[in-house]
Amino acid sequence: MPAMANSAQSAAPVSLSYAAGRLSWPGGEARAVCGRGGVRADKREGDGASPEGAFPLLYGFYRPDRIARPESGLAMTALQPDDGWVDDPADPNYNRLVKLPYAASHEMMWMAEPLYDLVVVIGYNTDPVVPGRGSAIFLHVAREDFTPTAGCIAIPREALARLLGLLGPGSTITIRA
Repeated sequence: MPAMANSAQSAAPVSLSYAAGRLSWPGGEARAVCGRGGVRADKREGDGASPEGAFPLLYGFYRPDRIARPESGLAMTALQPDDGWVDDPADPNYNRLVKLPYAASHEMMWMAEPLYDLVVVIGYNTDPVVPGRGSAIFLHVAREDFTPTAGCIAIPREALARLLGLLGPGSTITIRA
């Protein structure tokens, strides 16, 4: 987990809620999209679903070549071109950040698309990590056409940038069908 944090450490916990194509929080909301497999309580690796339930928002990443370090009470770390996230349930680093090249199946965090310009790690299947239960569940930037994700929750970049300033330790997201 990244150790660096911003000066906005005093941000109070905020509860986000995703349901029916909207992400809401006290004082705001945004159009949102979930996984192509919908929202499922029995999430599995590769099903394209977003996990149902309440989860902590752990920390975030940003693309330093595209945006300035965002203000947030969450720890925010600059992504590097050699960052990846393991999605191979058989690998000991399953559902964790790794440095590339990496032998096991993984997702590239440094993408040509702007989806991971801002990323918040959702604490799904993280403590403990259970192989096969799903990996790389993030809150990130939505595609312009709002096509479904592979299991993440995505909102417009501007909304996510504003929302980051409200988030701090103890912030959560509840994902419902």
